[in-house]
Amino acid sequence: MARRRGKKIIPTSEKAFALSVVERLREAGHTALWAGGCVRDLLMGNEPSDYDVATSATPDQVRQLFGYRRTLPVGVSFGVVIVLGNRGQAEQVEVATFRTDAAYSDGRHPDAVVFSSPQEDAQRRDFTINGMFFDPLTQAVIDYVGGEADLQRGWLRAIGCADDRIGEDKLRMLRAVRFAARFGFEIEAATRKAIARHAAEVTCVSGERLWIEINKTLETSRAAWAVEQWFELGLLQHILPELYTHWPQQRAAANRLLASLTITRPADTTAGSSTNGIAQADWFDRLVALLWNATQDAAVENAVQSLKQRLKPSNEVRDMLRYCISAQCVLDDAPHRPWSQVQPLLIAPYAHRAVRLFEARVSLADAQRANEMRDTIAWLHRQLVLPAAELNPDPWVSGGDLIALGLEPSSRFRQLLGAARRMQLDRQLLDRPAALAWLRAQVGSSPGT
Repeated sequence: MARRRGKKIIPTSEKAFALSVVERLREAGHTALWAGGCVRDLLMGNEPSDYDVATSATPDQVRQLFGYRRTLPVGVSFGVVIVLGNRGQAEQVEVATFRTDAAYSDGRHPDAVVFSSPQEDAQRRDFTINGMFFDPLTQAVIDYVGGEADLQRGWLRAIGCADDRIGEDKLRMLRAVRFAARFGFEIEAATRKAIARHAAEVTCVSGERLWIEINKTLETSRAAWAVEQWFELGLLQHILPELYTHWPQQRAAANRLLASLTITRPADTTAGSSTNGIAQADWFDRLVALLWNATQDAAVENAVQSLKQRLKPSNEVRDMLRYCISAQCVLDDAPHRPWSQVQPLLIAPYAHRAVRLFEARVSLADAQRANEMRDTIAWLHRQLVLPAAELNPDPWVSGGDLIALGLEPSSRFRQLLGAARRMQLDRQLLDRPAALAWLRAQVGSSPGT
């Protein structure tokens, strides 16, 4: 076991609360340490996003110590309790009892747990860099698995037997790639071989969990490297078969597309945008670029539907993918198309995402085409910043006008109003009187009127 002093902790509200939880447990006679990812992040000089505490106290003892109103029994069967801050404070810390896991029949969760010691608890964790403990009172790193040495080497290595760790939780195969991509590490050889042996078993994981892991991986700065690892390790064909079939031929183009998607993300100010958190996420930019590269518009509907059925993204994300990919054929020559064909795309909630993919595609074009595309991009951005009343003016006519003209509600309503709207946008009808006159002519010439 390696044990040494770590970096001095600079208190924040989250750190201070996590420290107070350890102190309270220690005062009650229990062993208590920070555990897992927060230790890894501290050793790498990063601020942890959250702090987990591992302790010898049982869930019942934790709840009795902190009070039932300040604790949530979120996973008591696995020894996990959430300790909440005082009223009015947002802090919370996950407190887990040191444990040893029984068999994992479902390939994701242990059938039972046995409360144990820190040494045994470390052995059941996934990767060495996530298997360390930290004593915030003495500033000591407690490492039973060689995680600190692997951090220094830049290795992502399974704890103990890699086949056993993967057999316990199939999602660890994707997590290995994500952590390696996130930290710029290499996956250690024995761990790589174990992933390759078990790759087909990743289908045991629910589509929802796979979807979350894919998104987290595409959010990293080494997304292109990660996709290549999925391919080399035999995972890609099971998690994103839409990319797998032609990946050897398409990887170079995919890598250029992903490299062109910068970290900076513009705010989506398009009229009607309501979910900027999704629309601006790097994972979405990268996923839509990969899918466009794989489908080239032709099979977009099949690809999106297949992905929806397997991975269960929201309907909103499905619609975003379909829209951003399908829009490319219009954006290709947008300045030369009738405005009525381009305007509906530019007022869509995710117009900036579609334009962003178009910008990335410049990296695939030859010099002449790249210059043409840059001119188109400049034109598109000029349209996107038009005042709302100019980009999306109110329609001059409505269903009420058709009823006033004596037309009964029917499918013809949509046809006439759609045609009037297109003519308005293309400046074939210049004002409301002209639009009404056109409607009268259409209604008057309709059979049965």
